[in-house]
Formats: sequence, structure tokens, C-alpha cells
Amino acid sequence: MIEIALLRQYSKAENIVVTAHSRKRLLERGILLRDIMQVIAFGEIIEQYPEDYPFPSALLLGMSVNGKYLHVVLSMDGQTIYLITAYHPDPEAWEPDMKTRKERKL
Repeated sequence: MIEIALLRQYSKAENIVVTAHSRKRLLERGILLRDIMQVIAFGEIIEQYPEDYPFPSALLLGMSVNGKYLHVVLSMDGQTIYLITAYHPDPEAWEPDMKTRKERKL
């Protein structure tokens, strides 16, 4: 499992790997690296994915520097943080706390 304290300890730009895919998504969504850093610094882990490969990952909830809810998915390998994706949660899919997924209607 990923610990928020360890993420915060290593949340320096030089320790964060932003893949080409995640960079593209950040640009499309207008999300900056400083938004990611803000979520790591002040947000919370709301879901853990211990079975993810090659490293366990986690979903964090926080606020962007502009005060908008932001979800960040990342994994960690020792001292390196890998950004998987980041997005503004859809109120249609999440409860008002933005931590709880809404039940899917069939």
C-alpha cells in the first residue's frame, strides 16, 4: 500500500515521472504539475490498488491550485512517483464528497 507520508516526502519534481500518456491528458485537461504537487501535499488517499502492475497505485483527492476538486492516480517505486493520470471528478459519477463512487444504475 502507498502511504501519504512517503508520497509527501518524495514529492519533488525530480522524483515524479510523467509519462507521455499522462502528459497528454494533463494538457488536454488543463492540469499543471503544481496541481499534482498540491494534491500530494494537502490531499488524501481515497482508494488503493495494491494489485496494480508493475507497482501498487492509489487514487488521491485534493484541490487544484485554482480550488477545483482533482483526482490523481499514481504509483510509487521506492523514491520515484509515477503519475498515471489526473482528472477533475465528474459529479455524475461521484457523491458530493468526491470520495465515494455513486452506484451505477442498470
